[in-house]
Amino acid sequence: MTLPEQVEPALGEPVAPASALRLTLASPLLRGAAIAVFLSALGFSAAAPQIASFLVDDLHASLTAAGLFYLTNLAAPVAGFLIGRRSDRTGRRLGLFRVCAVAGFAGWAGIAWSTELWMPYVISAVIGGFGGAATSQLFAAVHDELRAHPGPNNDGVVAVVRMALTGGWVVGPVAGSFLAAQTSLRTMLVATAVCTLAQIVPLGTLRTAPAAPAGPGGAPDAGRPGLRAMLPLLAFTGLYVLVYAGEPIKYAYLPIYMNGQLHFAAGLSGAIIGIQPLAEILLMPVAVIVARRTGMMRLMTLGAGFGVAANLCFAFTATPAGLFAGQILMGGVWGVFATLGIIVAQRLLPTAVATASAIFMSSTALASALGGAAGGIGAEAAGLPRVFLVPAVLALLAVGGLAAMARSTDREP
Repeated sequence: MTLPEQVEPALGEPVAPASALRLTLASPLLRGAAIAVFLSALGFSAAAPQIASFLVDDLHASLTAAGLFYLTNLAAPVAGFLIGRRSDRTGRRLGLFRVCAVAGFAGWAGIAWSTELWMPYVISAVIGGFGGAATSQLFAAVHDELRAHPGPNNDGVVAVVRMALTGGWVVGPVAGSFLAAQTSLRTMLVATAVCTLAQIVPLGTLRTAPAAPAGPGGAPDAGRPGLRAMLPLLAFTGLYVLVYAGEPIKYAYLPIYMNGQLHFAAGLSGAIIGIQPLAEILLMPVAVIVARRTGMMRLMTLGAGFGVAANLCFAFTATPAGLFAGQILMGGVWGVFATLGIIVAQRLLPTAVATASAIFMSSTALASALGGAAGGIGAEAAGLPRVFLVPAVLALLAVGGLAAMARSTDREP
């Protein structure tokens, strides 16, 4: 397939590059990928806030047991790595994407119809990780398509697809809560399964040529990088985990702080929580433009600094204005990282972009586990709102690491 490299100029006018949105809409693969990631995020984000309630209300789990369910996500990086390595060996991104989507459908459907408490845990640990790898395969396919058609707005195309993913996360929790209230938690989980399977539809029977290895001469082992080659990617992913670890801490304790100690009205608390994804979506295209001037790693260093400032706002302000400021700063964090993170990860391991995509995107499970553990210890030791000093320190460590990586990148020829 061919992407439009430029708009048709009038006689005597200079040729202008096609916009990122036009490039996305013009390509069946890119357009389908954007719709697919929206559907995937819509389904998953609808279920994520409700799964603990399902375990407690329908399967009679204790609160402790329900909390432990999220540890099953630790299998996701392993599944993602295996799928990524297979994808880089074969180059067949969309075939593996469809397999993962079907696995995700089976996993969510199995959880929805579980009759014993152990069943969701086993299903999530064994099948759920493979279902989650579908999105990383799409981003690998997007990378291959853009590499075959280089252009000045290709990073903007990735931002458009990533904005579709974020859009799903904005709509999903509201839709999931409404559906569960109107029907049942099981019905909502079935809807999640349907969304997970439906992500196959926008791409139809589209096929792409197997991606050639990006190594020297297209070497057969280019898709099997050694540990040394993967170290920059692993370091970057580790720093991303430090930044992301603040999210589970915030979502666990900020509502409790606002409602239990500050006694904010429900509408005000909801507005404070909801301002972050809005700011994130608005700032994502801005991040691409700024990164072209500053460099991606430098901008991500600044983004991690926003995370430090945001958590300090949560820890030391007790006013709506202070918490709004913190959430807007967090929107800046994810406007940068959500847009540029996958691009940087793929560039740090160019010989195995599917493996890079899978490692980076599945790392959120590790971050959730780290944030949950660190937040629990911090809340016990420091209480509210000082628990937010924990993610502030983690983000500060990330600032130092990203700054070092930015300097190292600057020294490369």
